[in-house]
Amino acid sequence: MRFPLQAEDRVLVTGATGFLAGHLIPALQQRGHAVRALVLPSEDATWLRERGVAVYPGDVRQPETLTEPMRDVDAVVHMAALMATWAPMQVHHAVHVTGTENVCRAALAAGVRRLVHLSSAITYTPSGGMAIEEDFPQEPLHEPHAVTKAEGDKLVQRMIARDELPAAIVRPEAMFGPNDRINFRRLADRLRAGKGIVIGSGSNAVPFVYVDDVVRGLLLALEHPHALGQAYNITNDQRMTAEEFLRAIADEVGGKVPRIHVPYRALYGAATVAEWIATLTKREPLVTRHGVQMFGSHNPLSIDKARRELGYEPEVALRDGIRLAGNWYRENVLGATAESAAAVSPATA
Repeated sequence: MRFPLQAEDRVLVTGATGFLAGHLIPALQQRGHAVRALVLPSEDATWLRERGVAVYPGDVRQPETLTEPMRDVDAVVHMAALMATWAPMQVHHAVHVTGTENVCRAALAAGVRRLVHLSSAITYTPSGGMAIEEDFPQEPLHEPHAVTKAEGDKLVQRMIARDELPAAIVRPEAMFGPNDRINFRRLADRLRAGKGIVIGSGSNAVPFVYVDDVVRGLLLALEHPHALGQAYNITNDQRMTAEEFLRAIADEVGGKVPRIHVPYRALYGAATVAEWIATLTKREPLVTRHGVQMFGSHNPLSIDKARRELGYEPEVALRDGIRLAGNWYRENVLGATAESAAAVSPATA
């Protein structure tokens, strides 16, 4: 079996309209790979077609739509995930577990030489301050997104062992960067609105990594011979505290540095109640246990294995990443808002 990948080899990306794909696909093209994209029929794939990406309408939940995009493909990067994080368990399961199995079985049938499965650090059991290595238990917080991401990860592990699936698993922490409308934009919007808070003392390290470092980890998992059959944590272990992280974002976007500290246990309890109410009202809760855990606890991820086996090294300091994401936010969020206001004002004058 020919390995590593050659420049002209074909790579299929699932979840191709997402934030991470917007950074990964150009990197794959720069390496000379011919990129294919699996895109939901309802999604806008204009930017992919403009880059010369071969777009295939399909859905990981529908295995019959995977045959054609997989045909003659050399490698797959499976990143499709549910963006509506507050949805019923069965909806998450259909994408993160059943969908992952569909992709893996289609890859085996097509003779794909390497599949990289994008998992997540949220699949781990909270460590209470211990460094989390790749063999740490995967019994996460009992909520649909984390539980089904863990199940999907374990499924890939089983298929590696049982079916000789030629796969590697990447488990990054929460990523941010330009075009990030989930993590960075929401935080920036809240800080500009003066609604930011610090959970607990704020001295805990936040679980964030700049998007380019995640791309670097994915490429290594895709191309390195030693990655086959392995799982790797990917993050930046030169960390910032929660208080430092929020202050830096506020500085970059013209927001208000949060001064209010809310006790961790009190807010976690409130989040538990908010989630229970959300299950009744079918509306997203104002606060979640996952969010409280992310910003208020300390569960550091070890990247020693990725360093040792792949030569991975994070290259973008978190503070530099905040500056780059802040530039994007000022130009594309605040700038767009200002342009919209300028366009409306003459008509209302």
